[in-house]
Amino acid sequence: MAVTYEELTSAQKAAIALISFGTELSAEVLKDLSETELEKITVEIANLKDVPSEIEEQVIKECYDIYMARKYISQGGVDYARSVLEKAVGRTRAVDLLKKLESSLTTTGFDLLKGIDPKQLAQYFQGEHPQTISLVLTQLNAQQASAVLTELPAELQAEVAYRVATMEKISPEILKQIETTLDSYFGSSGTRDLSVSGGTKTIADILNLVETSAEKNILQALEAEDAELAADIKNMMFVFEDIVLLDDRAIQRILREVETKDLSVALKAANEEVKRKIFANVSERVSVMIKEEMEYMGPMRLSDVESAQQRIVETIRRLEEQGQIVVSGRGGKEDIVV
Repeated sequence: MAVTYEELTSAQKAAIALISFGTELSAEVLKDLSETELEKITVEIANLKDVPSEIEEQVIKECYDIYMARKYISQGGVDYARSVLEKAVGRTRAVDLLKKLESSLTTTGFDLLKGIDPKQLAQYFQGEHPQTISLVLTQLNAQQASAVLTELPAELQAEVAYRVATMEKISPEILKQIETTLDSYFGSSGTRDLSVSGGTKTIADILNLVETSAEKNILQALEAEDAELAADIKNMMFVFEDIVLLDDRAIQRILREVETKDLSVALKAANEEVKRKIFANVSERVSVMIKEEMEYMGPMRLSDVESAQQRIVETIRRLEEQGQIVVSGRGGKEDIVV
């Protein structure tokens, strides 16, 4: 690599940083990039040859400095960050770091909502159209969106949930109109490029975190409106790998309802954690029998494995709805057994 650190582009620095971070952490970063950004950085990663250790160190240091600058800003604002950074890295470097963050410092209507109490947000939504409410919920994280959904009137919860589940891409212009309204109401200004995509996964993530009574109310209403959509949402709320969230007693109860052949097929593509959880809850004889059957089956179509896993998931959902098992670990719901 013949270029100096000063000659590196932002994309090249990002590529060097991602290689330094390792595959697991890099994958987490890459999945949040846009298609254009992903393509640009992927090309740079592919083109990277030998990077001198001193350049790699400079890139990592810049990443760290920017991270700390963001942290200082969140703790006490830009002036506080500038003061701390000037003492840590000098005035010139501090100004440079803050300039790099300048484009992301403006707080907008949707950004402001992240610090607002869910009850206040629910009150703000009084009289708003369900579509507007659903659009705003998709801009919040699942934890906050679930809290807001819980605070809405019962008759409005299912309507909003349905609109989130069936929502497609919305134009940035419409979102900016809503954001302008939020800006004026909550006392901020500014715009940013926005797009929103709802869908069954979005509402499943939200429903996983709402109170149990609200979840049941919403799912029952959705079932009456669109049974197929409700089934899709339910299935996404608990996937086969979530078996590790169940306690041993629940696993044993489920296994009494599941055919051994379905279990053997389902475990063909399961991760080691799931396999350990299952084998820990069957006798040694049954464990040996399942393993032998898995080996005897040989290669199988992924679609057949997924179908077997889905049948087990449906059994789990049915037993949960009947109150025979409790699914714990999904976002902090209280698991109350009576």
